[in-house]
Amino acid sequence: MTAAKPRYQELKDYIIEKISSGELQPSDRVPSENELVEAKSVSRMTANRALRELTDEGYVERVAGRGTFVSDYRSRSDLLELKSIADEVAARGGRHSSRVVRQSLQHARGEIAKALHVEQGSDVFHLLLVHSEDGAPIQVEDRYVLSSFAPGCLEQDFDRITPSAYLTGVAPFQEAEQVVRASIPNSAIRRQLEMNDGEACLVVMRRTWSDGRPVTFARLHHPGSRYELTGYYTPPGTSRTAPADVVQLENLSQ
Repeated sequence: MTAAKPRYQELKDYIIEKISSGELQPSDRVPSENELVEAKSVSRMTANRALRELTDEGYVERVAGRGTFVSDYRSRSDLLELKSIADEVAARGGRHSSRVVRQSLQHARGEIAKALHVEQGSDVFHLLLVHSEDGAPIQVEDRYVLSSFAPGCLEQDFDRITPSAYLTGVAPFQEAEQVVRASIPNSAIRRQLEMNDGEACLVVMRRTWSDGRPVTFARLHHPGSRYELTGYYTPPGTSRTAPADVVQLENLSQ
């Protein structure tokens, strides 16, 4: 005989089901302890435990003096680190997949030649991919790579390995620059990211260096409503000192 679920677990499952079904959306208020006690005929201790564990597991956020709200599940990227998008997704417990749109040899022109500090017409590889998390597109990667830096680039299966992971394996990047901008995407980007008309993108422009020269230049487009950039900095040689119970910035409302 299957043992009955504890009452606090039943409450948790009840709220999780409302979130999973979409009945409760991010930032929606969830029932308070008092409301759960009355509606579900449980003790205050049981209601408190259910909400506490849902908070610890990231389903909800409890705001002093205001109530308990469904967490915002926007995907996050660390602004101060260079990580493969697949590693970012895996760290969040998600499933990464990618679709290659373009993988070709081109001649660098205009801004691409300037960004890579090469003469007009120099050989570069162009990689265009759509990355998804649990089936939802979260990044269009538009990347140019010096052909002399990674001559085997066109032979790689980027459905199985991300460009970042492959290129880091060729030679570790020694320096990197990043600029983050908000922009309204063109129709192609909007279609690839399944965005609504008028919705803004977060665009990360990234250039990486190896042996004193720029070797890759990328524009990484993300849907603004489903993605955010985070970062934490400590000076070289020092460890993080902020206590674990300090509320992180990404958990604060705007």
